[in-house]
Amino acid sequence: MFLKTLLTRNRPFVEAAIRLHQEGSIPANSYVMDLDTIEANTRYFSNEAHRRGLTVYAMSKQLGRAGGALDAITRGGADGYVAVDMACARPIVAGGHRLGNLGHLVQIARGETREAAGMAPEYWTIFSRAKASAASRAVARLGRTQDVLLRIWDEGDVFYPGHEGGFHIDDLPAAIAFVNRTDGLRFAGLTTFPALLYDKKTRKVTATPNVETLARGVEVAAGVLGDGVRIEVNAPGTTSAAVLDLLADIGATQVEPGHGLTGSTPLHAVEELPEQPAALYLTEVAHLHQGVPLCFGGGFYVDPVFDPYGTRALVAAAPDDASSEPVPLDMPDPAGIDYYARLHPPASRNVEEGDTVICGFRVQAFVTRACVVGVTGARTDAPVVAGVWNTLGDPITAR
Repeated sequence: MFLKTLLTRNRPFVEAAIRLHQEGSIPANSYVMDLDTIEANTRYFSNEAHRRGLTVYAMSKQLGRAGGALDAITRGGADGYVAVDMACARPIVAGGHRLGNLGHLVQIARGETREAAGMAPEYWTIFSRAKASAASRAVARLGRTQDVLLRIWDEGDVFYPGHEGGFHIDDLPAAIAFVNRTDGLRFAGLTTFPALLYDKKTRKVTATPNVETLARGVEVAAGVLGDGVRIEVNAPGTTSAAVLDLLADIGATQVEPGHGLTGSTPLHAVEELPEQPAALYLTEVAHLHQGVPLCFGGGFYVDPVFDPYGTRALVAAAPDDASSEPVPLDMPDPAGIDYYARLHPPASRNVEEGDTVICGFRVQAFVTRACVVGVTGARTDAPVVAGVWNTLGDPITAR
């Protein structure tokens, strides 16, 4: 879906990735990140968000929590990070970055609350009274007060299957009172997910019904707390600079860009937006079977924000091959294990073992067994690999 955009708007990055792979610096089965472009995208996004009074908490799961990506995003001006789970929180904190929001989307398991409390997140998202009590016990041991966001919902709100949870809006006054009388906790605001979604029919990003629930929740909270109390409104989902006015208009105070920083939201696939594409999946031809090339797998997970579509891959023996015609690729069946994927070049095309294979699908590194590679200087004559990490954010050292 994004291969054409990559080749049109950031061909030097594609050529640099091919070159570095052919030199042996990038392993097969890698999500490759253009760190310079991620930093530039973040700077643009953060400047636009700050002009509208919005706090920027970047998402790192899709980048495999890689330290080089976190550093680039911080240099670009993000205020901090949202940790989708504890596996995200650990490298954020270990790298010296600000942990802005913890517990959203994934709540903190009972056995990890002490560790979470020790990370001192700026906000801790809570779905239930039991989770509030567990957070209270953890932070009370440290003698500090933790700001809490409550996720709320109402009938008619939109959830991805398996993402349901939170306080019903009718229960919000009692939930706020419960939090504020619980040791170590202080109600600070509200959240939902998703606040925005891409509409494939209109090819636009629009607000979900959840936004109306958030607005009513703010009114309810103001009635409980009284005038003059700031209520944070965290509104994640399909976030890029193009939707910042929409987010500001619905009353958001916190935004959480993820794919917006790599130029790979659904809107980036259909419009030329300010953020440049900055991520690709790279692997290599492993072997040929009866004339059919197969490439190494491990990262063939396509984030299902679009209807199924035919995947094509660039096959290259050298950077100049970036101008060659991409070839069809059989995405492995999600019910199986993606050890390999078949390529279908034309009969006239010579493909050899070790050739570079590049795909441009929307990445979610954290659900795969791929490596994450940061590249700098892609637009220069001397691109370099700045680091290689696994999808937990641990550095992988060269052997």
